[in-house]
Amino acid sequence: MPTRTHTLTALTALALLTLTACGTEKAGTSDARPAAAPASGAGHTIRATQLSHVTDPHKATGMTLLEGPVLTKGGDLYVVDVTAPPGEPKVISVDVKTGDHKGVYSDKTGAYTSAQISPHDGRVYLTEYQSGDIISIAQDGSDRRTFFSGKIDGSPMNPDDIAFDDDGNLYVSDLHGMKTGEAEGRIVRIDRDGEKTTVLADKLAHPNGVMFDPGQKGLWISELAKDTVSYLLLDAEKTTVTTRHEAIHVDAGVAQTDSIAVDAAGNLYQALHGRPAMAVFSKYGERLGTVEVPAKEADGLQSATNVAITPGGRAAYMTVSGPKGGYVYEFDALAKGIRLSNGG
Repeated sequence: MPTRTHTLTALTALALLTLTACGTEKAGTSDARPAAAPASGAGHTIRATQLSHVTDPHKATGMTLLEGPVLTKGGDLYVVDVTAPPGEPKVISVDVKTGDHKGVYSDKTGAYTSAQISPHDGRVYLTEYQSGDIISIAQDGSDRRTFFSGKIDGSPMNPDDIAFDDDGNLYVSDLHGMKTGEAEGRIVRIDRDGEKTTVLADKLAHPNGVMFDPGQKGLWISELAKDTVSYLLLDAEKTTVTTRHEAIHVDAGVAQTDSIAVDAAGNLYQALHGRPAMAVFSKYGERLGTVEVPAKEADGLQSATNVAITPGGRAAYMTVSGPKGGYVYEFDALAKGIRLSNGG
């Protein structure tokens, strides 16, 4: 059993994992370079406003990192704090009307990198980076269950983001150790009963975001160490990738591609680690704009990790973190949200 010191050290290492130097490997089945997107800042600015100051850096870990925004049917926004030490809230509920927040769930060891609600059972699913487990809890934070634990094709996962299809099957980005200079990441499908697993894609350069297109014909995935967004077309059963190509290269400078969301029009919201902003693209790769926090508030904020867009509405909620703390910012999406746009 690891000591408290070892646990906290691992939490800090996890929060720093996305600061690892970029790899240079090519991944994918196409040799063609993806179409270069216009330089960062191209298109119009979508201004975000602060909704809630949720966390401060923890004394034990020296930092905070909010991720995994997802809206419940009751209208609350759930976020996870990746670096929360034992005993402090790891899943936090934010009232989107008032900005008030409260802890929903905590445990002694988990380092949770995303939260998502299954359309099959309505439970909140959490990816635990350190153990490789995926757990689920009731929406009130009770009834913790281990949904998946173990190795896939002989090696454990380091799961990051989740996307659900309408039947409740999971599609997980697996950082798979995330070593500098190596492209060993995977996209893994886990059937909704947690019994059958399939590796849909491998040899990826630190895959982070994973999200279906609105028609659920394919998956958009981002590779942190390549600053690329790729499209994986799936077969009718969603168990095999029929084609795979790099679709967008994000010219983000020192920032890197984090999580992905989509809206009803198929627009992509690409979160940026290293800059408190999101790049927005059409499904054809056209840079439509950039979601940014006000310049006077950006000091001390380093990353916008993810976003949830209200199903049936345009209100969007972005998790932003840095030495100043963990925040939720809100903005108007370019199109209405759908179930798939509600976190990842």
